[in-house]
Amino acid sequence: MASLWVLCGWLFLDGLTIGVATTPLLLLAGRSFPPLEVALAGGLASAAGSAIQMWALRAMLAAGRPWMRRFLPTRDALDATLRAHPSTSFVAIFIARATPLPDAPVKLVAAVAGYPLGLYFLAVLLGAIPYYGALAWLGHRFRLPLWSIGALATVLVLAFVADRFRRGRNLAATG
Repeated sequence: MASLWVLCGWLFLDGLTIGVATTPLLLLAGRSFPPLEVALAGGLASAAGSAIQMWALRAMLAAGRPWMRRFLPTRDALDATLRAHPSTSFVAIFIARATPLPDAPVKLVAAVAGYPLGLYFLAVLLGAIPYYGALAWLGHRFRLPLWSIGALATVLVLAFVADRFRRGRNLAATG
């Protein structure tokens, strides 16, 4: 990894988009930088990207423009998410970011509920710091070979694509 700034740029973009590269990036960064630096700088960058994504998601939900519908979850999906996660709170957002579990359901609920962006940023940041630190420490301690980090990245991307494909098929079957 060339510099901590490059890592932060990638983590910002990953937080702004689908977030599948975070784990491999942190494992790789742990080989080059102290885990605490990775956790703090990476957490800030990722939380900033995630907060901007939340702002954009809220704007798209509020606009209701026809061309945006293809990028948004259906009303049924939002209602199901609200039923599954009735209370979005600081702790729920914190836990979603502090674990490897997908945080999209919590993010959708927070967007629909109009959760304050500043609190969302803070919850994501505070959740990211220990998680990112642990991954950077693993990368630092075990110096995983680049091929294994690349394989992990490939598996994560394939899992994301498979999940999207499965959801698309389920929506087509029910719709």
